[in-house]
Amino acid sequence: MTSDAIPFNRPYATGKELAYQGEALGNSHLSGDGAFTKRCHQWIEQRTGCAKALLTHSCTSALDMAALLLDLKSGDEVIMPSFTFVSTANAFVLRGAVPVFVDIREDTLNLDERQIEAAITPRTRAIAPVHYAGVSCEMDYMMAIAERNHLKIVEDAAQGVMASYKGRALGAIGDLGSFSFHETKNIISGEGGALLVNDPAMVSRAEVIREKGTDRERFFRGEVDKYTWQDLGSSFLPSEMIAAFLWAQLEQAERITHERLAIWDRYHAMLAPLEQSGLVRRPIIPADCQHNGHIYYVLLAPGIDRQGVLRELKNNGIGAVFHYVPLHSSPAGQRYGRVDGGLQLTTSLSERLIRLPMWVGLGENMQQRVCDVLGAILNK
Repeated sequence: MTSDAIPFNRPYATGKELAYQGEALGNSHLSGDGAFTKRCHQWIEQRTGCAKALLTHSCTSALDMAALLLDLKSGDEVIMPSFTFVSTANAFVLRGAVPVFVDIREDTLNLDERQIEAAITPRTRAIAPVHYAGVSCEMDYMMAIAERNHLKIVEDAAQGVMASYKGRALGAIGDLGSFSFHETKNIISGEGGALLVNDPAMVSRAEVIREKGTDRERFFRGEVDKYTWQDLGSSFLPSEMIAAFLWAQLEQAERITHERLAIWDRYHAMLAPLEQSGLVRRPIIPADCQHNGHIYYVLLAPGIDRQGVLRELKNNGIGAVFHYVPLHSSPAGQRYGRVDGGLQLTTSLSERLIRLPMWVGLGENMQQRVCDVLGAILNK
């Protein structure tokens, strides 16, 4: 891209990240679960209301922990959207479970809650809703289904930090939830994530799984005189350097979210004429959902060549991208999962979606250029 190019993403730093990492170095504690990790845990717990927050290497790792906590066995089934990142399915497939792909809603691109019950079989153990673009799934409806059918809910809230549903933080509504702090997210640590344990009965075992299957946490709290191997587990702890970076971001989470929402709102206003002309559809936010400005996307009108539009945007120095290739259409998805229903919306909407540049510091002039160039391409 040229010097005046507009990248798709630009990681944002608050200015305190290096100072906090230096403080961690000065504390002579670089491995996990030091002072900065504890601050991050406390922030997430207080902000979301979850019973226990545990930092992980990634949201993928958090989902891996969730799958272990559910004691999934070969042949068990987990209902989820096909329109999601591979981590949502991988975590459960690694335990021998089968992802059952259900279609998405046309308005939010989230798992269609009205189609879940028809996908339930005697093997179903859990539902894994994905809050696309930080816009909540219809959680009350899903929670009622889970309760009626004795299922667990694992929220993939990778994109949902600082977003909520009816005043409840995403990730803290189901039995378990997961956050991502990848550099493309709103609140970042480069790589990183968190498991939110909302069922208090799972907290103790979650700590064991995160500490390689040992009761090391109980030992450090003085609850046992030595620690030893207790259960399945792995090394899910990020270093204090990651936690220190993350703490600088969490301190500014409200301001970062406010700025992203302002950018999102500007896009929404600027693109209204293109929607009125029938060339695109803008995102739809249900009244019960408070989103976090994570993604701004448009859905191209049927028949428009998306690859051609992306190519023209790139030629004009604008970093726009498509999003997920539906998992059910992938080689691994066909090998390990099964489809319930036709998934027509998953297929058609995923082929029409374009994500626009979205990052803190994206100025109004840059946004106007993105919208002007997109409009010019679509009006050709």
